[in-house]
Amino acid sequence: MTEQVSSHLLERMTIVGDLEVASFVPWIRRHAAKLGLSHTISHTSSMRIELEVAGPEELIDMMEMGCSLGPIDVWVERIDRMAISGERT
Repeated sequence: MTEQVSSHLLERMTIVGDLEVASFVPWIRRHAAKLGLSHTISHTSSMRIELEVAGPEELIDMMEMGCSLGPIDVWVERIDRMAISGERT
């Protein structure tokens, strides 16, 4: 059997829009936990949330997609992603 090695990334994700922080931040935490991503939320406001996420690139992509759809009471205009560090296993 071949062993598949998954590369992990660390990225800063900035979510911009009309954000309901009281519901969206707990939603982000639950979604990241369900995907098995490590995460740290560093800034929250009604217009911007910044977080760092670490994990496989495919799961970070899923996190971005989930946040863009988000809960009904938020309107995400855009999500910017920036790599903080390169691949690690």
